[in-house]
Amino acid sequence: MTGTPGSAPEGIRLDRVSKAFGAVTAVDDLSLAVRAGEVYGLIGPNGSGKTTTVRMLTGLYRPTAGRITVGGVDMAQAPAQAKRGLGYIPDEPVLYERLSGWEFLHLMGELYGVPRALRQARIERLLDLFPLAGVLDGTTGAYSRGNKQKLVILAALLHEPRVLVVDEPIVGLDPESALAVRELVRDFAEGRGGAVLVSTHTLGFAEAVCHRVGLLREGRLVTEGDLATLRRAAGLPGASLEALYLHLTRRSPAPASAPPRPD
Repeated sequence: MTGTPGSAPEGIRLDRVSKAFGAVTAVDDLSLAVRAGEVYGLIGPNGSGKTTTVRMLTGLYRPTAGRITVGGVDMAQAPAQAKRGLGYIPDEPVLYERLSGWEFLHLMGELYGVPRALRQARIERLLDLFPLAGVLDGTTGAYSRGNKQKLVILAALLHEPRVLVVDEPIVGLDPESALAVRELVRDFAEGRGGAVLVSTHTLGFAEAVCHRVGLLREGRLVTEGDLATLRRAAGLPGASLEALYLHLTRRSPAPASAPPRPD
């Protein structure tokens, strides 16, 4: 886990955010902040509220209560403006499968108002991240799962956002591509001063790239901090993030009658 940045401004802020689905509260009074120049990892078991949090951050869900700001812009008051500064990499790549890769990237750039000549130059530069040039002429419906994920990653960066929200970034990627994503996330924060929130079950990835992590359990933030802080909280000096996670998530089983919780 990398060192924590200093007094950089915030890129993402959640203030007392909750989300209920009927009788089930998926996220409960959640407050956290991700500063510019920082990678923040959101971890927790299935049903802890990670995906719901990501979907509220990206505007796909509206909070039941609380306030979300992205790059200083209130998501509820100015959603279009907030989203213009946001890049989103979902856990499941969703593409227009009759478009070629080139057409998909140009469509995404046009939706964000990137002029054609500029987006062409950016696409060519982004292709240095992944060797996709050989498949971009084909329709995306024929792509492998890994190539779909790579294309979605490139599309999320095309408008040069200041905030990046990533849900399970390396699922379906080969080891070389997973390493490239790790370096990309680090550079986005440390090299370009962006703010990154990563939701993941891949604790090795989180330990390698995150300055801080927050542990969600039953929709609440149980603890957060850098690796040293979490080790002190758990009383486990020298422990890996995986060992800390297992220690901090120990709990009695939920009653059999409890309704299922959305993630």
